[in-house]
Amino acid sequence: MPAHPRAARPGPATALAGLLLALAAVLVPTPNSAHAADGGTGAVADALKKSPVYVDPRAESQLPKPDADALAKKIKDAGKPVFVAVLPQSAEFPPATVLKDVRSLTGVTGLYAIRLGSGFNAGADRQVMAKNAVENLVGAVKRDGADDAKSQLNSFVDQALAQAKGKAPGSWTGPHEDGSATAAWLAVGGVLAVGGGAGYAVLRRSRRKREERERAELEALRTVVDEDITAYGEELDRLAFTPSEPGVTDEMRQDYERALDAYDKAKEQMTAARVPQDVGPVTQTLADGRFALATLAARRKGGPLPERRMPCFFDPRHGPSTIDVEWAPAGGAPRPVPACAADAARIDAGQAPEARMVHTDQGPQPYWNAGPAYAPWAGGYFGGAGGMLGGLLVGTMLGSLISAPSAFVDAGHSGAEALLGGGEFSGSDFNPSDFSGSLGGAPGGGDFGGDSGGGFGAGDW
Repeated sequence: MPAHPRAARPGPATALAGLLLALAAVLVPTPNSAHAADGGTGAVADALKKSPVYVDPRAESQLPKPDADALAKKIKDAGKPVFVAVLPQSAEFPPATVLKDVRSLTGVTGLYAIRLGSGFNAGADRQVMAKNAVENLVGAVKRDGADDAKSQLNSFVDQALAQAKGKAPGSWTGPHEDGSATAAWLAVGGVLAVGGGAGYAVLRRSRRKREERERAELEALRTVVDEDITAYGEELDRLAFTPSEPGVTDEMRQDYERALDAYDKAKEQMTAARVPQDVGPVTQTLADGRFALATLAARRKGGPLPERRMPCFFDPRHGPSTIDVEWAPAGGAPRPVPACAADAARIDAGQAPEARMVHTDQGPQPYWNAGPAYAPWAGGYFGGAGGMLGGLLVGTMLGSLISAPSAFVDAGHSGAEALLGGGEFSGSDFNPSDFSGSLGGAPGGGDFGGDSGGGFGAGDW
């Protein structure tokens, strides 16, 4: 429902109230940011905007103020966007969501580490530290055997500062540190004059950059998908099937109808595509259509019906695969991949398979050596990052993009380079899978799994 016209723009009283609140936030003295008053994840986020370390008053025994201040100084001196919180086990810090909630409310792109009771885990925006690196570091720290918060957090921070990218947020050096009323008034003036406009400009620039990249990737994909749709239409023409011809069964007609529907549906889906991620359903539809054609061909010949398999890995236009063959990319390890009969025969004969070539800035390349824009295209054919695609492409350029936290399936992002850098304000516009997983108090790996609510897995602290 559209908003009421009078609600679309705040009145003078509302604006004044907002200014007074902003003024109060700057001028009213605050406790040491490392030991701010408790108040749930909101208080944690507010404190982390001012200092890299927050210790809930109820957890001071784990990391006393001198140790917290020393840890904060270490992070500030390094100038990296690393945030640390020490929290008690409490209902206001749900294990399943606390990490993602703190990141969202703080709003700064960075690496976040939380000790909750005796449990510990961390998560990072991909442009600050790769997810695999975070997992490995958390696991190493846990297995190191240091159970006390001071040793564990310092061990983690020492390693993290050497690897994290980006810079410390500017809010860590704000006027709250020296308590100067004059500096506070100057800060208020600066916020009123340019704060809102600057923040909006940064977000708008990031959004525009992302949209430009998505448009370019979608256009590259559109060429490839249009070729796929055209090839599929030509297969339909070559079929020379007439539903009314003698010997045609109802099952054949149903196969043919599914094949025709897939052709029309794929064209409609591609016309409606607005971002690269919209291409996955198109190639999935084409794979469904080609399987219907393969089934129809088997019925017409009176042979056994084909098994539902993935398309030929080397070129999905070849139709459903018939067998798995051993194949290795240049410089990579062999692995079984699904292949059509013709490509399987070529490999058995020591020849190269007929690979799907796509255009790149370096000239025509097999799709697995092309850029990240082709990940949604391949994901539709081979089941996406949650299916077998990652294993099929290990050791290839596209495989490294999928196994790293570039997350082609994350709609709205098309690569880490399109996102705001570490230490910059990005609000809640981040990939929740970067902050997903479980956290355990016992030694072991980082144990980041699927997104179970966006943070630490309940019951595994």
